[in-house]
Amino acid sequence: MIRRWIRRRFRWLLPEGRLEVLPGATQAAGEVFLVGAGPGDPDLLTVKALRLLGKADVVLHDRLVSEPIMNLINERAQVIHVGKERSNHSVPQERINEMLVEYARAGNCVVRLKGGDPFIFGRGGEEIETLAEQGVRFQVVPGITAASGCSSYAGIPLTHRDYAQSVRFITGHLQNNTANLPWQDFVQNRQTLVFYMGLVGLPIIAEQLVAHGMSSDMPVALVSRGTTPEQAVVTGTLETIAAKVEDSGVRAPTVIIVGEVVQLRSRLKWMEPGTASPVE
Repeated sequence: MIRRWIRRRFRWLLPEGRLEVLPGATQAAGEVFLVGAGPGDPDLLTVKALRLLGKADVVLHDRLVSEPIMNLINERAQVIHVGKERSNHSVPQERINEMLVEYARAGNCVVRLKGGDPFIFGRGGEEIETLAEQGVRFQVVPGITAASGCSSYAGIPLTHRDYAQSVRFITGHLQNNTANLPWQDFVQNRQTLVFYMGLVGLPIIAEQLVAHGMSSDMPVALVSRGTTPEQAVVTGTLETIAAKVEDSGVRAPTVIIVGEVVQLRSRLKWMEPGTASPVE
């Protein structure tokens, strides 16, 4: 279905699924593109990201890139999995940086495909630092970050005139189960908090926010596999959310949304499991 939509929308897509360079466009050999794949729904890819997937020579991709997006990579590309899991970095970040340099210097069009956005908890800054130091050409193609995509598909506006005038993105990946975050700064009126990678640390997150002055009745939502047909949303309060999530059996990847805006979901939700479909 997604391919039919692409063919109708983008005339430069060839029948076999490969993209040709538009008239007048040039592609220098030996260049790296850091591409944000978004949170999972292939319809959320940018036009530029789609174009690059169609002409890449080499694609180094993360674990969180969805299968429908992987299926858009042209068949002639060398596809390399360099994803990481909690406490399991199969390819160290330093080696990923080296691989980008090596493949680019060999004259390839290299796509570094990342879930979400490369510059929001994606370590994209580290990768292009290496490329810049080594004199390798690169471009960054932003993607829709998980906070934006998952909240939108869950029917939770991150800001709202009546409830939140600011939003804060926080890593919920607590090293060694420690709680070394500026919790006091997070306890502010009319602010939405979004924790990335916080499934395992959810009990500590809820506990610390309450301990630093946030109401135990503060609404919370956990969105699992957001924007995909497997999306699941668990809502509760800081007092109840950990137990509800444990009972639900939801899996990573997840984002946790904390704030008064969560209460709007009951009226604004529009996507339920199994209802996601490409734009026709």
